[in-house]
Amino acid sequence: MSPDDCKYTQEHEWVKVENAERGQALVGITDYAQDQLGDVVYLDLPQAGSSVHQQDKMGEVESVKAVSDLFSPVSGQVLEVNTDLLDHPERVNEDPFGQGWLIRVTMSSASELDGLMSAAEYESYISGL
Repeated sequence: MSPDDCKYTQEHEWVKVENAERGQALVGITDYAQDQLGDVVYLDLPQAGSSVHQQDKMGEVESVKAVSDLFSPVSGQVLEVNTDLLDHPERVNEDPFGQGWLIRVTMSSASELDGLMSAAEYESYISGL
């Protein structure tokens, strides 16, 4: 089940606002995405300090099955990259909404969240795939 405190994209990324005052949010891939990918073996993520743009490619995830693009659910500046994933990419499979987060961003515009799906909408979306 997808957590209610996140917003979702059709490309199976999630964003969770951590600090609304500062516009800070965590970004990751969904449980559905990691399940479809299989065992994650490598991640190519943006550098801290770089900019990401909503719906633009921000990196890649490599699994035993395929290499897939990662798309940013929001625009903003990358504050932090989950460097733990460099040595332990399997955390994306084990805990995609927790220890498997990808990046922390300062959002340019919180209003971008309005165009994303709620957990219920995302669950309905993936049930039709």
